[in-house]
Parts: sequence; C-alpha cells; structure tokens
Amino acid sequence: MAGNLYVVAAPSGAGKTTLVRLLLEQEKAVQLSISYTTRAPRPGEESGREYHFVDATEFQAMIARHEFLEWAEVHGNFYGTSKKWIADQLAADRDVLLEIDWQGAQQVRALFPQAIGVFILPPSMEELTRRLTGRGTDSADVISRRLAAAQAEMRHVGEFDYVIINDQLAQALGDLCAVVRASRLSFGAQRARYAALFQRMI
Repeated sequence: MAGNLYVVAAPSGAGKTTLVRLLLEQEKAVQLSISYTTRAPRPGEESGREYHFVDATEFQAMIARHEFLEWAEVHGNFYGTSKKWIADQLAADRDVLLEIDWQGAQQVRALFPQAIGVFILPPSMEELTRRLTGRGTDSADVISRRLAAAQAEMRHVGEFDYVIINDQLAQALGDLCAVVRASRLSFGAQRARYAALFQRMI
C-alpha cells in the first residue's frame, strides 16, 4: 500500500473547503474521496461528482455490509466513505484526501492508522466570528451555535498529526502542500513505492 490517505478536518469557518479545493488544483495526484449520502441532490449536482446519492434503504444495507470506512448522520441525512474504494486507490499508489469531521477522523484511524491527519484552525475566535458573520446567511442564534460547536471541535486538535493556522490563505495553502509533499518522502511511503529498489540496495 503506497498511496497516502490524508484526513483534513476543521471547524466551520476555518476555510477547510477553500484550502482543499486549491490543494487539489495544485496537486493533481491527490484525489478527493466522494462520499455516499442520502440527502437529495442540489441544483447542478451530479451523482458520482459531488456525492454518490443513494436512498436510506441502500445506505442502511451498505452499513450492514460493513462497506463504510466511516459514516455519520448529519441534520437528518447520512454520509459515508467507501472502505473498498479507499483501499483500492491506496493499493494503486494513489493519494486520497478525506474532508471530514474529527469524529469521522477517529473512525478512519481505527482502520487506517497510517492516515495523515491535518487540522485547520482559524487565527482567533474573533476572526472565526467575523468569517461566520460575514457570510450573511445565518441568524445570530445560528452563528452562536456554530461558534460553540467550533470550540468543541477544536478541543480535538491534538488528535491530528499536523495543524495549519489559516490566517493568510496563501501561507496556509503552502503549508498544506508541504505536508502532502513531505509525506510522500517518508521512509514507509518510499519503501512501499520502491520495494524492489530497497531490496536491491539495503
């Protein structure tokens, strides 16, 4: 298994989605895992691109067959990551990125302890508040709940291998790219990728 599995988590408003999108544009070898979900497609979404859309009956059947690496219920809808697809990609020396929460990250580490965890933090609670308020889509009560949830999520930062402070976007993106590139050069990754070379030389 030569591919790397990256698990990126962050509280709402930390900029995780933007950072992951920019990383995938720069690092073409990294693939974003496409989750299964029971929620209805939004306008413009296609099954197999944004998500694999399935009904609740099929999702429950997939749970029963132990097909998910991790899954969760969020706001009445189910989301899950295919265990077989991840394993197949890694075995084929492809890097995969999961954009999930800290609870999903715990489930992933139980099955793939070699997964590389990255947590994105905002530079301050004041800045996080400004970002959430600046969206202009949520009420003060919703923002208050999001901030409380963010603080609870950030208490799990110590469970991750790397922490990136997203103050300046360009710097944070450079840090995330550095994690990806350096992890490819680890002894374990290189030994798996170049097994024949290691056998001849070491």
